[in-house]
Amino acid sequence: MPTSREFRWSRTVVTLFMFAGSILFLLPFVWMLVTSFKMETDVFTYPIQWIPKKWNAVANYKEVWFGGYPFYLYYWNSIKISVLTTLTSCTVSALAAYGFSKIKFAASSWLFMIVLVTYMIPGQAILIPQFILYRNIGLFDSHFGMIILGSFSVLGTFMLRQFFMGIHQDYIESAKMDGAGHGRIFRSIALPLVKPAVATYAILRFIWTWNDYQNPLIFLRTDKLFTLPLAMQKFTSLSGEFYSLIMAAAVSAILPLLIVFIIGQKNVIAGIAMGGVKG
Repeated sequence: MPTSREFRWSRTVVTLFMFAGSILFLLPFVWMLVTSFKMETDVFTYPIQWIPKKWNAVANYKEVWFGGYPFYLYYWNSIKISVLTTLTSCTVSALAAYGFSKIKFAASSWLFMIVLVTYMIPGQAILIPQFILYRNIGLFDSHFGMIILGSFSVLGTFMLRQFFMGIHQDYIESAKMDGAGHGRIFRSIALPLVKPAVATYAILRFIWTWNDYQNPLIFLRTDKLFTLPLAMQKFTSLSGEFYSLIMAAAVSAILPLLIVFIIGQKNVIAGIAMGGVKG
């Protein structure tokens, strides 16, 4: 058995190792942020100027946000699609998960198995049918079509179903004895109990939608409808020689993800802890 002194020493070593590792992971992001503040002539100076001698932050970010390729428009597009997709996907997945976990009906297990099987189909395999369908029903080149694409998630349904199954059946039966239907039980009992899990999935869904490049590339054609990943690719091709502007655009692109994670990290931790305790 290790002594308390040996335990404290090993914990100190692990802490120092993790701190050193975190510094290595953060350095590229720090360089990206610092570069976005620099004059273009100072970007590749050696040794690296971690504190710029000449600041050009206002001009760089002004060019990115309000220049010839305005980021404010693409920011709005990404925010609208990501927020609405996240809200819709969480609602649909939570309702489906509750139904599969707490409502018993004929062939429910088989139906859930069919839903899981669809997750095994690669997304690339259904792109052409989706493209043809969207062209025929008028959802091609529209934000509404992009929202519909991300609103139905097998992974979200499966993930939330596991948490709904952790709710003891006695809560459901007691509510039924008091005359509550499944709608009331879902809103007032089941959903509040799995709130950390729903918040965790909402954060993941928002990040996936915000970073999605493939679907906007295929289903959007009008420039003013582009999302931020498409705008980043086009901006990089137009400003490939101006790394300070590219870094300013990159910082702008990841900032909402950092804000969402910082705000929701407690819910993520609570969701993980909730997943480890059932009953």
